[in-house]
Amino acid sequence: MSRVIPGILMAGAWLLLLFLGSAELFWAVAVGGAVIALSEFFRMTSNSLTGPRLFATIFLCLFPVLAAYFGRGDIILAGVIASLIATAMAALHGYTTIEDVFKYFSYNVFASVYISLCMAHVVCIRFLPNGPFWLTMLIAVVAGSDTGAYYFGRAFGRRKLFPEISPKKTMAGGVGGLVAGIATAEGIALFFPGRVDPLPLFFAAALLIIIGIAGDLTESMIKRSMNVKDSGTILRGHGGLLDRIDSLLLTGPVLYYLLYFGMLR
Repeated sequence: MSRVIPGILMAGAWLLLLFLGSAELFWAVAVGGAVIALSEFFRMTSNSLTGPRLFATIFLCLFPVLAAYFGRGDIILAGVIASLIATAMAALHGYTTIEDVFKYFSYNVFASVYISLCMAHVVCIRFLPNGPFWLTMLIAVVAGSDTGAYYFGRAFGRRKLFPEISPKKTMAGGVGGLVAGIATAEGIALFFPGRVDPLPLFFAAALLIIIGIAGDLTESMIKRSMNVKDSGTILRGHGGLLDRIDSLLLTGPVLYYLLYFGMLR
């Protein structure tokens, strides 16, 4: 129950935010989430980064998701460049006081792209005409895939997927997650006839599920490299916020470009 109740509350809050809140409110919540995720990331990777320098570093990494307020990819790209330049300036300023300046610079750029830029694309989906529907579809596919992977893995899992990174993930779980995630997507499409073509959705859902698994493993790889179990403790029974959004960070941009280029209608 320690995982079920928070999960239900998060799902309910997500739906309320999407369908009752404005796109600007969604952006504000995404920025707040990015602040938390970035603080968790630097807590894992840069324990020596504290105080004013930590706050300044988080702010510099926020530029892409801050730019997502306008819902335009070109402005978000400008935010990425601004973050890169500002990080370079911060590294130059702290060259004599930062213990490993290249490590500092590299982690900042990675965090800006991995967290802030990816979350900016999720915000951009919300600004699309059918944004709430597609974000509901995205979270449902990811959740359906996770559920299917868990139960298929427990029942049939023998061969490990990436044992060095995530010992509990199995090949059977991956297949089960793929089946469950696609079934979830097509099930939602049945409730909204005419909203989306089932055939492109089938292939898009499969792609999103595979990318989502990669996103989950990417965050696990970071945690294992840093010898930590969870990114944080903000969500009872669920670890940190970064632990919950790891799949969305990579699937969000993929879904956005599928919609942007008209591959999903």
